Amino acid sequence: MRNRLVIFAKAPRMGLAKRRLAADIGMVAAARFQRLALDATVRRLAKDVRWETWLATTGGLARWPAGVVRMNQPEGNLGQRMGRTIRGFAPGPVVIVGSDIPDIMPAHIADAFKALGRHDAVFGPADDGGYWLVGLRRRPVQPDLFHPVRWSTSHALADTIANLGDRFSHTLVETLVDVDDAAAMSRWLTGRRNRSQAG
Repeated sequence: MRNRLVIFAKAPRMGLAKRRLAADIGMVAAARFQRLALDATVRRLAKDVRWETWLATTGGLARWPAGVVRMNQPEGNLGQRMGRTIRGFAPGPVVIVGSDIPDIMPAHIADAFKALGRHDAVFGPADDGGYWLVGLRRRPVQPDLFHPVRWSTSHALADTIANLGDRFSHTLVETLVDVDDAAAMSRWLTGRRNRSQAG
C-alpha cells in the first residue's frame, strides 16, 4: 500500500494566510515567510520516493510551488478537512503536515510512516500544545480522530489523542516549532541559532 504525505497550506496570497503572524510582524513579512516556508517544505519532501506527496490548499489551488500534485482541501473546520482528506485516499497510511514548520525534514516523515507500521496513529507535537504532523495507518478501522478538538489552543494535541480512546494505539515523533505568531518565530530563530553555535 502506498504511503501518502499531504502538506496542508493556505494558498500563498497576501492577507489570506498567517494572520496572527501578520498582526505581529506585518503583512508583507508574514507573506514572505509563508512563501519561503511552503517552498522549502515542498522542495524537501516532495522529491522523496518513499511516499507520494500532495499539496492540499484552501483559498483555491496554488499554482506554486512546482513539483507536487495539488488538491483542494474539503469544506469544514480544520478537523473536518483533515478527516475528509485522509478518508478520501485509497487504502494505505496517510500523514498530514502543516506548511509552517521550518525545521521539517524527510527523516521526520520517514519516522512517522515507520511508526505507523506498529501503531494506529502518529503525532508530531508542536511546542505550543498543538501538533505539526498527524498520521493514520487506516486499517482495518479508522478512529474518529478530530471531534471534538479545541483547535488553536494548547489542548489540541491532548484532545486529539483522547479521541483515540483505548482501542487505538499511538506514538509521537519529534517536537518542532509551528510558526503561527511572533513568539513562535522567536523560539524557532533562537533554536536555530543555538544549533548553529553547537555545530
